[in-house]
Amino acid sequence: MKSARFSRKLFLVFIWGRNVLLKMRTQVFRKIYGMQIDPSVRISFKARMDKTNPKAIMVKEFTYIAFDSIVLSHDYSTGRHNDVFTGVTRIGKCCFIGCGSIILPGVQIGDHVVVGAGAVVTKDVPSGSVVGGNPARVIRSGIHTETYGRISKDSSS
Repeated sequence: MKSARFSRKLFLVFIWGRNVLLKMRTQVFRKIYGMQIDPSVRISFKARMDKTNPKAIMVKEFTYIAFDSIVLSHDYSTGRHNDVFTGVTRIGKCCFIGCGSIILPGVQIGDHVVVGAGAVVTKDVPSGSVVGGNPARVIRSGIHTETYGRISKDSSS
């Protein structure tokens, strides 16, 4: 019985430490790189945020960006990489960005959006949508999400 309690306490300490590190990483994105990321946002350690044009990334509150996702803010081949390009890659509030998805530069993702795993988002996404595929298309609309993109039970079918 003591062993189980010790294991649980050790696990909770590990989770607490991981959360502290995630918050510190978000602070680095905000303070050092100048990304416009709300403090409540959770970004996986394995997610990649484009640091070539970091001020062009905006992520609103209570959004979760899963592992292996890429959020781009520049594209050298089209000239969207320097001070001339004023577009912002914006992700709204209460969104979930699925693992392995790619958000291209200048894309605007509305509030309460779920981006499916492996989706390549090339165009703006309206609020209250689920998108997936390559290129990403709206699969479902009229949804409402809770914190970190969890779809509400009262969302329409």
